[in-house]
Amino acid sequence: YEIKAGFSIGGTAPFPLPVEIRSIDGYNPTLAISIGGEVTKWFAVQNKLGVIVGLRLENKAMTTNATVKNYGMEILGQGGERISGVWTGGVKTKVHTAGLTIPLMATYKLNNRWNIKAGPYFSYILSREFATYDFSNDLRHCQWGLQAGAGWRAFKHLNIYADLTWGLNNIFKNDFHTITFAMYPIYLNIGFGYAF
Repeated sequence: YEIKAGFSIGGTAPFPLPVEIRSIDGYNPTLAISIGGEVTKWFAVQNKLGVIVGLRLENKAMTTNATVKNYGMEILGQGGERISGVWTGGVKTKVHTAGLTIPLMATYKLNNRWNIKAGPYFSYILSREFATYDFSNDLRHCQWGLQAGAGWRAFKHLNIYADLTWGLNNIFKNDFHTITFAMYPIYLNIGFGYAF
């Protein structure tokens, strides 16, 4: 059993970068933290192979400035009218989500101090923000992806870890077409855990 806390750095981005985005002019990862717990069941091959199940409360955040050309946009006016077209110039994007994530991973113990792990994760997003144009209500509540990482046992009860999470479904709902390309949350989480 392990209680974990850490911080994330990364971004929500299209992959690969579409031709509409000509340059990234500024990036601010902002504060993104996670807390949670994991249970590891070791079995087989001298207890070197195991399964990890966890639950964590986490937020993911970033702000970027980009130069775009022919960037498809649709803006909802105050009277409910929709204005669509293409934009060339600067775009500032702010993304902030908070939610519950369940990782389900296989793990392998390399030695008494190091282990590696990988598997899928599933997230339910509780709080959603996508601005400058407010598309918060167009973000999915359910997201999923892959997580891979490594852990190092620093002391008897203290572990240091690093995990990369890569979303595999678009953060926007299927019927959202204002932004013409899919965007995925890609974050590196670094932290520590107390193992019982």
